[in-house]
Amino acid sequence: MTSDPSVPGDSPFRSERTARDEAPQFVLPLVARIEKAAPPARTDALETAARAVLTILGDERSLGDGEWGQTMRDWQDARIRKVVRRARGAEWRRTEALPGITVTGKSAEVRVFPPVPLDGWPKDLARLQVSGTDLDDPEPPVDADPTAPVLWLNPDLDMSAGKTMAQAGHGAQLAWWELSDEERTAWRDAGYALAVRPADPVRWRELTTSGLPLVRDAGFTEIAPGSCTVVADHPALRR
Repeated sequence: MTSDPSVPGDSPFRSERTARDEAPQFVLPLVARIEKAAPPARTDALETAARAVLTILGDERSLGDGEWGQTMRDWQDARIRKVVRRARGAEWRRTEALPGITVTGKSAEVRVFPPVPLDGWPKDLARLQVSGTDLDDPEPPVDADPTAPVLWLNPDLDMSAGKTMAQAGHGAQLAWWELSDEERTAWRDAGYALAVRPADPVRWRELTTSGLPLVRDAGFTEIAPGSCTVVADHPALRR
């Protein structure tokens, strides 16, 4: 499966209609815990969301005959939609009662759930708000470790934290698909360590032509169809 929808191939992120649109459509729900008094740092939330996507992809329940296996396959056979909503207080506690996985960062908590039909969200998730995920970094994030996986963000796009969390998840998933079983196991054993950082403009142009997994958004929300959003720079994929 190609990572870059700018080249021929069946990609889940092409803006034009493909065979994937003929399949039943699902969405992967992610819920970020955003308490009014103590919201998470933006970069930590982005990284935690990406690790949440990897966590459910690598979970034994998502594989083979696992209880989420068929749903995960159906979702990945169609468009790879992800939607990030926010919760706090009692809302968050209700989400914890639903089947899913909570992933924690330094300040962030993100709960990821097995995919649901586009029009079949559980009511406790459907009532959560998509807006209100604007977050800031109290301090500038440190430089990314060049020996570790980095999800590079397009510096020219202005996306909400929720939208960017979903895009980081897309990038992490594209990298996961391209890794061997041994490389996936190593990443899992390392706790899915990664960084999310905006690229400087010169570096971004280099990255988009590097052959690394590249996300072009389908343009359902916030940005134009075909916009390049994330390059997944995993050491095992560097040419």
